[in-house]
Amino acid sequence: MKHLRYLNSFLYKYKWRLSLGVIFVVGQNFFRVLVPPQFRKALDLAAVCLSEYRAETDIEEKAILLRYISLTLWEYAWMVLLFAALMGIFMFLMRKTIIVVSRLIEYDLRKQIFNHYEELDNAFYNRTSTGDLMSRITEDVSKVRMYLGPGLLYCINLVTLFILAITSMYRVNPTLTFYALVPLPILSISIYYVSSIINKRSTVIQTQLAKLNTVAQEVYSGIRVIKSYTKEDNFRKSFSHETDTYLESSMSLARVNAFFHPLMLLLVSFSVLLVVIVGGQEVAKGNITHGNIAEFIIYVNMLTWPFTAIGWIVSIVQQAEASQARIMEFMSTSPTVVSSTEADLNIEGKVRFEDVHLTYTDSGTKALNGVSFELEKGEILGIIGRTASGKSTVASLLLRMLDPQEGVIYIDDKDIKNLNLAQLRKRVGYVPQDAFLFSDSIANNVAFGEEVLDMDKVEFITKKAAVYEDIINLPEGFETVVGERGVTLSGGQKQRIALARALIKEPDIIILDDCLSAVDTTTEQTILGYLDEALSDKTSIIITHRIYKHLEFDKVIVLDEGKVIEAGTPQELIDQKGYYFDILTKQSLDEESVLS
Repeated sequence: MKHLRYLNSFLYKYKWRLSLGVIFVVGQNFFRVLVPPQFRKALDLAAVCLSEYRAETDIEEKAILLRYISLTLWEYAWMVLLFAALMGIFMFLMRKTIIVVSRLIEYDLRKQIFNHYEELDNAFYNRTSTGDLMSRITEDVSKVRMYLGPGLLYCINLVTLFILAITSMYRVNPTLTFYALVPLPILSISIYYVSSIINKRSTVIQTQLAKLNTVAQEVYSGIRVIKSYTKEDNFRKSFSHETDTYLESSMSLARVNAFFHPLMLLLVSFSVLLVVIVGGQEVAKGNITHGNIAEFIIYVNMLTWPFTAIGWIVSIVQQAEASQARIMEFMSTSPTVVSSTEADLNIEGKVRFEDVHLTYTDSGTKALNGVSFELEKGEILGIIGRTASGKSTVASLLLRMLDPQEGVIYIDDKDIKNLNLAQLRKRVGYVPQDAFLFSDSIANNVAFGEEVLDMDKVEFITKKAAVYEDIINLPEGFETVVGERGVTLSGGQKQRIALARALIKEPDIIILDDCLSAVDTTTEQTILGYLDEALSDKTSIIITHRIYKHLEFDKVIVLDEGKVIEAGTPQELIDQKGYYFDILTKQSLDEESVLS
């Protein structure tokens, strides 16, 4: 249970509620163990009075005796009902405290995991599937809650009931108590053996469940691609295979539980048998009464469910241990990119890369190899290159989604690692090629980076991003809720909304990563006309496959396999007649061909 120790801090947080819960459990079991003596007294009274009734010859005395037996038995019956009512009240209160505490801890744990997820960097998300993330924050946390709620409740209930019941039994007859408890060591040994099997199989089940979630999540996210390629049967088979594996693992655990529960019932029944046999001998010796045998049978049956629940509790604890181990695997992961200061940050916009190297550790791919360039405030840098040449990596490094293994990145002549990370990202506007929109209204998506929704500002910026007309023509205008990841919009509309979202925050540095690839030429010219004016006082980095004639670059670098192979002003690169010149020439020929 080493991983479950992590939860002790949560239990301490709610220690007063838990303490009350323990008191209520003790109270419930206190009144429960008072019930069997009432049956013993009633049976002993009935046995004695019945003997006297048979020996009595006077009819009036018999009637008086019969009335006395009836009234006394009713008194015992009312006492049993009273104790049952008090047990019910305490049972309600114990569930109201302990089960509620488990829900509160579940709430706290989910928040803690979610907050930790948000702190982790891109390297973590590159190697972790969404299904696995979802499985740990949902299924695994639910398993842990079962340990904190029902598991803890029944464990406390078992211990207190065991102590109170055994104490009451011992007071009646130590010999009979010993024989009634003989099967318990066998039960303990079987629990110890079976719990290790349950733990291993529970771990396998939770891991397989994460795989199932991953497969399902990928199918749901990529359903349009799957349908367009008619690959439904392939994914059906893949999901069926993973489901069969999960079923096999679950059945393996079920078989252990199926053996465990009957074994405990058998041992408890054996206790009852010993009580009857040994109890009969004790009655013959005159050590106990017939009512004591009934009393002991009630005690043993009273302990039947708690002891039968031991297997269930063990299963819950072992599953919770396996789940908490999976949760701790992520919780113990620390982000590699952290803020080294909380100092306020003002950015002018000077950017410098100095011999920057970056290799993706997961794949071993060399993304950047000695990249160096410098931008003054207000300058526009164009980064051009083939696919996988390292262009987008430059954007990730400037946002500190990643840190380089070698070299230094400076902003305003300060090492980027020494700047306030949160404020740095606030002051840098970024538009990725794959525009991500949230399942929310268009207005809220545009104003995502703003503290307050200013519709005048939203409308102004969407006009400059050439998407205003598209929005107002939608049925609900700016209040239109886009589908998941913006699926109800076209690629060009998503890119322009993402552009508006970056521009509305008025950043000091703006990075556009091929964000106009899905925009037609006319719309592109409108947007670039605004950008030429809007970017005049901002340091800008434009990552693109095309050369925009309507946007004048101050500097251009050409990347190939992570290296800068050309650098200079546009005119200098044209004079070099290298890659930039070839791209410009080919683009001009294509445009002439379209016009003709």
